[in-house]
Amino acid sequence: MRNTIKYTAATAATAALAFGLTACGTDSDPAPKSGTAADSSKALVVAASPTPHADILGFVKKNLAEKAGLKLEVKEFTDYVLPNTATETGQVDANFFQHQPYLDDFNQKNDTHLVSVGTVHLEPLGLYSKKVKGLDGIKSGQTIAVPNDTTNEGRALQLLAENGLITLKDGVGTSAKLSDITDKKGLKFKELEAATVPRALNDVDAAVINGNYAIEAKLKPADDALVLEKADGNPYANIIAVKKGNEKDARVQKLVKLLHSDEVKKFIEDSYEGSVIPAFGDAKS
Repeated sequence: MRNTIKYTAATAATAALAFGLTACGTDSDPAPKSGTAADSSKALVVAASPTPHADILGFVKKNLAEKAGLKLEVKEFTDYVLPNTATETGQVDANFFQHQPYLDDFNQKNDTHLVSVGTVHLEPLGLYSKKVKGLDGIKSGQTIAVPNDTTNEGRALQLLAENGLITLKDGVGTSAKLSDITDKKGLKFKELEAATVPRALNDVDAAVINGNYAIEAKLKPADDALVLEKADGNPYANIIAVKKGNEKDARVQKLVKLLHSDEVKKFIEDSYEGSVIPAFGDAKS
């Protein structure tokens, strides 16, 4: 069992209230303000999706952190909003669950001030089905579920377009919406929160599922996907994010260095067999 704290959608309201109280200064030991020197003797608290993010952090905590002089605490969240709000308010020091396009969109829409300190891995988005065996089995009149958040929906539609299932307007890129489809080829679409898409797989003909949620649903992206996103030139590597001003926190820098180590690379390759791919890199300039 992981030595982590889990935050689920059912506890979202309680967690959000706790975050609000912390932001108002009621916490007896509040996190340092952005831009101030953090106490390197304190644990670095990182919000993470359960799989593979918390698993990777768990490997670091168990095998690498102590030797590097890093105290690491992992808090698991099962949604795509609370990890960022918790990082913004200082309830956690960093998060690990998202890619850069999602972070950019989140900052713009929520007036948050979060930045990447480095990329770690890629989870290829895939199209899955329990009703057809291949792309040629997807026909007019069938329904495909897609994530409903801005960046992942655009990413999903691009995957479908690249494989001939739909046609998109020229130049829409990864910001594509359902309204940008010029030829649905008779297909219907169901927009769902990313975390719930795997649970709808029995109710639709196919679904585009984020890599981490596919793994949590016991799917093997490298084996089970009808089609999988290509890794080359992919902008969706998952990142470690912090509030702007905290990039130089010594604890954060230690974590990034450990996450970019040969040991973590081997752990990812051995554990996920192509369903999660190491994608180590520096922060977006």
